[in-house]
Amino acid sequence: MNKFFAGVSPRHGRTCPGHPRQANEPRGVDARDKRGHDVHAVATALFITLLSVSPAFAYTAYISNEKGNSITVIDTDRLAATATVKVGRRPRGIELNKDGTELYICAGDDDAIQVLDTKTLKLTGKLPSGPDPELLALSPGGDTIYVSNENDNLVTLIDVKRREQIGDIPVGVEPEGMAVSPDGKLLVNTSETTNMAHLIDTRTKQIVANILVDGRPRFAEFKKDGSELWVSSEVGGTVAVIDPIKKELKQKISFEIPGMSKEAIQPIGVSITRDGKRAFVALGPANRVAVIDAETKKVEKYLLVGQRVWHLAFTPDEKYLLTANGVSNDVSVIDVANLKVVKSIPVGSFPWGVVVAPQ
Repeated sequence: MNKFFAGVSPRHGRTCPGHPRQANEPRGVDARDKRGHDVHAVATALFITLLSVSPAFAYTAYISNEKGNSITVIDTDRLAATATVKVGRRPRGIELNKDGTELYICAGDDDAIQVLDTKTLKLTGKLPSGPDPELLALSPGGDTIYVSNENDNLVTLIDVKRREQIGDIPVGVEPEGMAVSPDGKLLVNTSETTNMAHLIDTRTKQIVANILVDGRPRFAEFKKDGSELWVSSEVGGTVAVIDPIKKELKQKISFEIPGMSKEAIQPIGVSITRDGKRAFVALGPANRVAVIDAETKKVEKYLLVGQRVWHLAFTPDEKYLLTANGVSNDVSVIDVANLKVVKSIPVGSFPWGVVVAPQ
């Protein structure tokens, strides 16, 4: 209870524990001040007023629907979809600019990065990209976009303000996962066929390390302090934990679900809490999210979500984790504190990517 109201209960004229009833206050009768006003009624009214003006922690989520050629907008306060916007063909990777006013969409079959105004929900243009862009990442300052182009084995660099391509970096075969270190000095790309995580110096635009991981690496995620890089391998069924300073593999995390074949357990999306203590890994057709102690690297729990869970994202307050479930065409909402799935939200056809921004 708010300290301001300690000792006052709005119901039946009772006082709260720890606040003794005054000796001259009759039981079962509302206490009144010298002017005859009901003290408890006044407190109740004031309490309701303050609640009504307190800030609401509501956020907006955006879901890319790969086969629906659309973006679904979700209000995370109501836990409901509020709009669906038609966009280019085969939208997959999505990312917001720093202030949340623009959503960048990898429209793979249109060979372009489309720009959506999040206020009007209108497409305002596109950014240059190579063929079949799949995932993208922004520099910490928000001035550069790095895009993996699956069909030409290149990472494309785009200047956000000028909306111009400013370079390409050759990488392995079928590049997909993209991540930038918190200090902006290291860019990571995963190549699905080469089975490598390519570590790139963002200043020189040169690869400084190629780290072999398990089959078909799909996603890369840094801890917020930059101490670790996690790379998921879909076919290999593992998550590789990499030391980005030493540029070497530290260990691998594997998964076992009773009654399920290893082939069905396919790690894709990875989200790590801000404090670096817990990680969540989407396991594709296993229809589960693994909860991992990010310090010991032990799996704590498996959460049953929708079918073919792909990518996931926290709300900024880390109250919820949203998962895009590609076959069941919905988004599962996980209560992070209690590690429970609390809602399923219908979206478009084959949801793939998810990002969340303040409303």
